[in-house]
Amino acid sequence: MARHATKIVATLGPASSDPALLEAMIRAGVNVVRLNFSHGKAQDHIDRARLVREAAARAGREVAIMADLQGPKIRVGKFVDGKVMLENGAKFVLDASRTEPGDLQGVGLDYKELPRDVKPGDLLLLNDGLIVLTVEAVRGEQVHTTVKVGGELSNNKGINKQGGGLTAPALTGKDMEDIKTAMSFQADYLAVSFPKNATDMEMARQLANVAGAEYKHKPGLIAKIERAEAIPLLDEILRASDGIMVARGDLAVEVGNAAVPALQKRMIKLARQHDKVVITATQMMESMITNPVPTRAEVSDVANAVIDGTDAVMLSAETAAGKYPLETVQEMSKICEAAEAAEDVELDADFKGQTFNRIDQTIAMGALFTAHHLGAKAIVALTESGSTALWMSRHRIHIPIYAVTTKVASQRRMALFRNVRPLLMDTSADRDTALAQAEAHLKLRGIVDAGDVYAITCGDPMGTPGGTNMLRICEVR
Repeated sequence: MARHATKIVATLGPASSDPALLEAMIRAGVNVVRLNFSHGKAQDHIDRARLVREAAARAGREVAIMADLQGPKIRVGKFVDGKVMLENGAKFVLDASRTEPGDLQGVGLDYKELPRDVKPGDLLLLNDGLIVLTVEAVRGEQVHTTVKVGGELSNNKGINKQGGGLTAPALTGKDMEDIKTAMSFQADYLAVSFPKNATDMEMARQLANVAGAEYKHKPGLIAKIERAEAIPLLDEILRASDGIMVARGDLAVEVGNAAVPALQKRMIKLARQHDKVVITATQMMESMITNPVPTRAEVSDVANAVIDGTDAVMLSAETAAGKYPLETVQEMSKICEAAEAAEDVELDADFKGQTFNRIDQTIAMGALFTAHHLGAKAIVALTESGSTALWMSRHRIHIPIYAVTTKVASQRRMALFRNVRPLLMDTSADRDTALAQAEAHLKLRGIVDAGDVYAITCGDPMGTPGGTNMLRICEVR
């Protein structure tokens, strides 16, 4: 079993679709596999989800599948020659009414609302901010601009507006169809691109719950924070979601590169305070797309996200299209482990001034506190929904949390929680029998041995979601 507590999300793509390679990546420490709905057809994703489930079964692990929705296509159209070279100071027209391919004078738009979203003086950032256009005038469907920072502009590159303010809805018609596809293979998490507020997340949840009803499945919802408008509304977005993704690519284009590291720290802290999960993403090991080793800066970046308390670190093109998908996972796994070993545990400070108004939450905190001060070998949570394990995982502790559940959906969902190792076990409805079964299971897996002390939490009676009301400290005989 991989020893890192921080979870690794890997994007599946052409470079990682070989069944044996995918199995090796899961063994090397991948906990969540991301399916990027910006590419491929519905059937491709259904096939890939099956590939993931089969590879996980061969590796003897359960991984979560995260379906990442494309969101609004705020992009330029296509060019006659596939691309143009824009010179500084040149005039360039973004034309929502243009149907023929673009040239040096201008290009059509996938995003037809642009003329209504911009005004003279606005800065438009294209291709992840590599090209900058200043808006001079809006005439009907045409946005007339001057090239401030030129470069190569190719087909379908993205458009951002500095400071945010593009009105595109977070969920498109394609996303709504993709939600149905994702629910057909019971994706464990659904990542929503470009949400502006809580309403976007609530709408996505409603659609997912309706689409998942026939499979009796409800996914966890992850809000990708990549719009300037989302930043002031982080609290309400967190309340409406199960977690957030610090999507540093588009976010950096809208708010500026320099603002992102501090925002990342704030988002991780806020997510943990709200008892939600958080994924740090984009360019974490970017150089490993073509190189067999990461740069020192990338090692630092991953380690800092771990030290800040992120639940997961994510790989995008590195595993989807890179030359070294397995090596990237192995490197990331090592960095996570080393960074975690250097962490300070400050449980006493964490609990100072805290009040818990739920019995199950109080038991979860009591288990952490007791296990920490007793030097326990493991913390075990018998959990139906996974909420006890989630609360425990919001605090730093160097003791692994084993979440034992009877539900495979809960086991997969918990694959994203930091420091939680989810185990599937058919437990008895009788409490004492279930506790004995859990200990036997831990001994069989070599997690505890004779003389070891561990803390275990459960509900009495067993099997009630949210019913955890008991903490027991056990010594293995």
